[in-house]
Amino acid sequence: MKEIKAYIRTSHLNQTVEALKDKGASGTTVVSVHPVGYDFSSRFTLCEVDLTKKYYEVTKIELVCDKEDLETYVNTILDSAHTGSSGDGLIFVSDVEEVYKIRTRERGPKIADLYKK
Repeated sequence: MKEIKAYIRTSHLNQTVEALKDKGASGTTVVSVHPVGYDFSSRFTLCEVDLTKKYYEVTKIELVCDKEDLETYVNTILDSAHTGSSGDGLIFVSDVEEVYKIRTRERGPKIADLYKK
């Protein structure tokens, strides 16, 4: 299993999530994040937070998928979030070693299948 974490422009969130749904992704988590570092601090001071938010709102999308679906989902995010401008975002892919269900203490990849339904 693989975990995908994509940091994209918030303005492209709806189209990206809808495109992922169309490709069969489910159990997607969306989190509003506030980037610090990169070239944000060199262009904007803390007094200009509103300006930073206006142009650089970033949202993180997380999902876990089978290895077979990885390329489909990554390409879907690349296609949906791309503008060709600096700040389009990043995608990170990691291996998922184990899954635990807190309530029952079950473990294993079959637990993740519950989020696909």
